Amino acid sequence: MPHEIAPRSGVAFTIDKGQRLHVIDPQGEQVADLLAFNRADVREAISSGRTLDYASRIFLTTGDPLYSNRSNVMLDIVEDDVGRHDFLLTPCSKDTFRIIYGDEDPHRGCFGNLAEALAPFGVSEDMIPTAFNVFMNVPVDGETGQLRVEPPRSKAGDRIVFEARMDLVIGLTACSALQSNNGSFKPIHWQVD
Repeated sequence: MPHEIAPRSGVAFTIDKGQRLHVIDPQGEQVADLLAFNRADVREAISSGRTLDYASRIFLTTGDPLYSNRSNVMLDIVEDDVGRHDFLLTPCSKDTFRIIYGDEDPHRGCFGNLAEALAPFGVSEDMIPTAFNVFMNVPVDGETGQLRVEPPRSKAGDRIVFEARMDLVIGLTACSALQSNNGSFKPIHWQVD
């Protein structure tokens, strides 16, 4: 039975080496920010830079490993219904909403949700890296390098499945940015087996 992350919120939990994490979009067009930390030493964290460097491309899918800042594989993508995710943009935050959207009373965003959920595991705000943004659709212009955030390609029931390559602490959100989720906030489901 999957767990539900309410819209604009986040959770943290542990998974063991060899377990599989299913991240499911129950309604469609909803992003989930994913972070991973080595449970034995949370200073080792998922790394966009290392992963994209070793993959030599920015769009990752089935068969791709996600590396840590120490060049160890943390997770393998073993199933993927969507095939388009983002590993360039940081978790949305109060500053994101203030700077990009001009919000006067901004939501704490995925960054704040992740910081709160991960604090009991010894992860401080300054330790939060770029997230693997599940289902986020960020095309890049081949000439100018300009980024655009477009509606996720995920449909109701679509999933991505990761296999843990070490014992991990996972942070996971139902993203709080309207633009990332085609103008609405929806839940995310997850389960471990």
